[in-house]
Amino acid sequence: MSKPTLYIVTGSSKGIGKALVDQLLKDPNNQVIGVARSQEQLPHPRFKGLSVDLSNFQEVLGIIDQLFPAEDFQKAVLVNNAGWIGEIEHFGKMSPESIYKIFVLNTIVPTLLMNAFIKKYGDQKAMDRLIINISSGAAKKAIDGWACYSSSKAAINMLSEAAALEAELDKTGIGIFSVAPGVVDTDMQSAIRSADKKAFSLLDKFVGLKENHQLSTPEYAASKLIELMDNPDKFHAVLQDVREY
Repeated sequence: MSKPTLYIVTGSSKGIGKALVDQLLKDPNNQVIGVARSQEQLPHPRFKGLSVDLSNFQEVLGIIDQLFPAEDFQKAVLVNNAGWIGEIEHFGKMSPESIYKIFVLNTIVPTLLMNAFIKKYGDQKAMDRLIINISSGAAKKAIDGWACYSSSKAAINMLSEAAALEAELDKTGIGIFSVAPGVVDTDMQSAIRSADKKAFSLLDKFVGLKENHQLSTPEYAASKLIELMDNPDKFHAVLQDVREY
């Protein structure tokens, strides 16, 4: 019997994360740990759900050992998927609490989990290991009202590139990617469309994407992530975009 593959997916209760969990569990060799604030246990023997507020640093610290079990896996994959658009507003009008929360959730906690994953599995070279960080096309452009979101995702891109360089220098064999999933029909898009146009000049464009059926589905985005995770050797750049492969 072959060894199982472990997937750790944050933001697993809805959107891309839920679609990813559903597709991964179709493979009888996969075990999935899902982490989200509203995560419920699924009636599935190969799924473990952890209900954690990923914007609460202390809560995340408390479940680190449960996230990275010391078992013998064929492959271990961390998917830092949880993210938040935050308060869509211009500088001078954002709340301090929103600024703090978005960087904790989008940047600090994924960095913490990357560090813990590499600490746990870095020396286990007989096992395939991957880290997939979910980025955004917004990481490469300035968008009014999205300053914190765009910069938090830009940070994820650089963290991924630096971690990949370190993996190469340390010869750990860990693959690391930062992947933009495209414009996906999720709750985040609903939040974007409800923004005040004075705080977000591109509002009409994003409303149009929904009205013109130009949003991709979470299921499609998940399938593209799985394509990368199943064939990491075919992808040579750390920064990837599902619309380009």
